[in-house]
Amino acid sequence: MKELRILIQKYWPFISYLIFGGLTTLINLIIFYELYTWHHLIGYQWATFIAWLFSVLFAYVTNKQFVFNSHQKSKTAVLRELESFFFFRILSLLLDFAILYIGIGLLHANSFIVKLIDNILVVVSNYIFSKVFIFKEK
Repeated sequence: MKELRILIQKYWPFISYLIFGGLTTLINLIIFYELYTWHHLIGYQWATFIAWLFSVLFAYVTNKQFVFNSHQKSKTAVLRELESFFFFRILSLLLDFAILYIGIGLLHANSFIVKLIDNILVVVSNYIFSKVFIFKEK
Protein backbone atom coordinates (compact mmCIF):
# COMPACT_ATOMS: atom_id res chain seq x y z
CA MET A 1 0.00 0.00 0.00
CA LYS A 2 2.85 2.37 0.80
CA GLU A 3 4.41 1.69 -2.61
CA LEU A 4 1.15 2.58 -4.32
CA ARG A 5 0.96 5.86 -2.41
CA ILE A 6 4.54 6.68 -3.43
CA LEU A 7 3.77 5.91 -7.08
CA ILE A 8 0.65 8.07 -7.00
CA GLN A 9 2.57 10.98 -5.46
CA LYS A 10 5.38 10.60 -7.99
CA TYR A 11 3.05 10.55 -10.98
CA TRP A 12 0.30 12.79 -9.60
CA PRO A 13 0.77 15.56 -12.21
CA PHE A 14 0.25 13.03 -15.01
CA ILE A 15 -2.60 11.23 -13.22
CA SER A 16 -4.41 14.49 -12.48
CA TYR A 17 -3.84 15.60 -16.07
CA LEU A 18 -5.51 12.40 -17.26
CA ILE A 19 -8.44 13.01 -14.93
CA PHE A 20 -8.93 16.65 -15.91
CA GLY A 21 -7.97 15.90 -19.52
CA GLY A 22 -10.72 13.29 -19.50
CA LEU A 23 -13.21 15.82 -18.15
CA THR A 24 -12.04 18.37 -20.72
CA THR A 25 -12.46 15.77 -23.46
CA LEU A 26 -15.93 14.94 -22.14
CA ILE A 27 -16.93 18.62 -22.27
CA ASN A 28 -15.52 18.86 -25.80
CA LEU A 29 -17.29 15.72 -27.00
CA ILE A 30 -20.65 16.60 -25.43
CA ILE A 31 -20.70 20.09 -26.91
CA PHE A 32 -19.55 18.81 -30.33
CA TYR A 33 -22.08 15.98 -30.23
CA GLU A 34 -24.94 18.27 -29.26
CA LEU A 35 -24.16 20.94 -31.86
CA TYR A 36 -23.17 18.77 -34.81
CA THR A 37 -23.88 15.08 -34.47
CA TRP A 38 -27.18 15.14 -32.59
CA HIS A 39 -28.92 18.32 -33.71
CA HIS A 40 -26.94 19.27 -36.83
CA LEU A 41 -27.26 22.89 -35.75
CA ILE A 42 -23.97 23.93 -37.34
CA GLY A 43 -21.15 22.43 -39.41
CA TYR A 44 -18.45 20.31 -37.81
CA GLN A 45 -15.91 23.16 -38.06
CA TRP A 46 -18.02 25.57 -35.99
CA ALA A 47 -19.05 22.83 -33.59
CA THR A 48 -15.38 21.99 -33.12
CA PHE A 49 -14.47 25.62 -32.47
CA ILE A 50 -17.24 26.19 -29.91
CA ALA A 51 -16.47 22.90 -28.16
CA TRP A 52 -12.77 23.83 -28.18
CA LEU A 53 -13.41 27.25 -26.64
CA PHE A 54 -15.41 25.90 -23.69
CA SER A 55 -13.04 23.00 -23.10
CA VAL A 56 -9.93 25.24 -23.23
CA LEU A 57 -11.37 27.60 -20.63
CA PHE A 58 -12.09 24.62 -18.37
CA ALA A 59 -8.64 23.15 -19.07
CA TYR A 60 -6.81 26.37 -18.23
CA VAL A 61 -8.41 26.67 -14.80
CA THR A 62 -7.97 23.00 -13.89
CA ASN A 63 -4.44 22.71 -15.31
CA LYS A 64 -3.30 25.86 -13.52
CA GLN A 65 -4.81 24.98 -10.15
CA PHE A 66 -4.86 21.21 -9.89
CA VAL A 67 -2.42 19.69 -12.39
CA PHE A 68 0.64 21.91 -12.61
CA ASN A 69 0.05 23.93 -9.42
CA SER A 70 1.00 27.21 -11.03
CA HIS A 71 1.36 29.92 -8.43
CA GLN A 72 1.72 32.89 -10.75
CA LYS A 73 0.22 35.84 -8.92
CA SER A 74 1.25 38.99 -10.78
CA LYS A 75 -1.09 40.21 -13.47
CA THR A 76 1.73 40.19 -16.05
CA ALA A 77 2.80 36.62 -15.24
CA VAL A 78 -0.76 35.30 -15.30
CA LEU A 79 -1.45 37.08 -18.58
CA ARG A 80 1.75 35.65 -20.10
CA GLU A 81 0.78 32.17 -18.89
CA LEU A 82 -2.75 32.55 -20.28
CA GLU A 83 -1.43 33.80 -23.65
CA SER A 84 0.98 30.87 -23.82
CA PHE A 85 -1.79 28.43 -22.90
CA PHE A 86 -4.08 29.75 -25.62
CA PHE A 87 -1.26 29.89 -28.20
CA PHE A 88 -0.49 26.20 -27.75
CA ARG A 89 -4.16 25.30 -27.60
CA ILE A 90 -4.62 27.09 -30.92
CA LEU A 91 -1.87 24.85 -32.33
CA SER A 92 -3.76 21.82 -31.06
CA LEU A 93 -6.99 23.28 -32.51
CA LEU A 94 -5.28 23.33 -35.92
CA LEU A 95 -4.37 19.67 -35.38
CA ASP A 96 -8.01 19.10 -34.38
CA PHE A 97 -9.29 20.71 -37.59
CA ALA A 98 -6.82 18.77 -39.75
CA ILE A 99 -7.82 15.41 -38.26
CA LEU A 100 -11.53 16.20 -38.60
CA TYR A 101 -11.10 17.43 -42.15
CA ILE A 102 -9.34 14.23 -43.15
CA GLY A 103 -11.63 11.92 -41.15
CA ILE A 104 -15.00 13.54 -41.78
CA GLY A 105 -14.47 15.79 -44.77
CA LEU A 106 -12.37 13.50 -46.96
CA LEU A 107 -12.92 9.96 -45.66
CA HIS A 108 -16.56 10.48 -44.59
CA ALA A 109 -15.94 8.40 -41.45
CA ASN A 110 -18.25 8.36 -38.43
CA SER A 111 -17.95 11.87 -36.94
CA PHE A 112 -18.11 10.74 -33.32
CA ILE A 113 -15.38 8.09 -33.76
CA VAL A 114 -13.16 10.56 -35.62
CA LYS A 115 -13.72 13.15 -32.87
CA LEU A 116 -12.89 10.60 -30.17
CA ILE A 117 -9.61 9.59 -31.84
CA ASP A 118 -8.88 13.23 -32.48
CA ASN A 119 -9.35 14.10 -28.81
CA ILE A 120 -6.90 11.42 -27.70
CA LEU A 121 -4.20 12.87 -29.96
CA VAL A 122 -5.01 16.42 -28.86
CA VAL A 123 -4.89 15.53 -25.14
CA VAL A 124 -1.42 13.98 -25.54
CA SER A 125 -0.09 16.96 -27.47
CA ASN A 126 -1.61 19.40 -24.95
CA TYR A 127 0.05 17.61 -22.04
CA ILE A 128 3.42 17.91 -23.74
CA PHE A 129 2.82 21.60 -24.52
CA SER A 130 1.71 22.31 -20.94
CA LYS A 131 4.52 20.40 -19.25
CA VAL A 132 7.34 21.66 -21.46
CA PHE A 133 6.27 25.20 -22.44
CA ILE A 134 3.42 26.63 -20.37
CA PHE A 135 3.55 25.53 -16.73
CA LYS A 136 7.24 24.68 -16.65
CA GLU A 137 8.95 24.78 -13.31
CA LYS A 138 11.28 27.69 -12.77
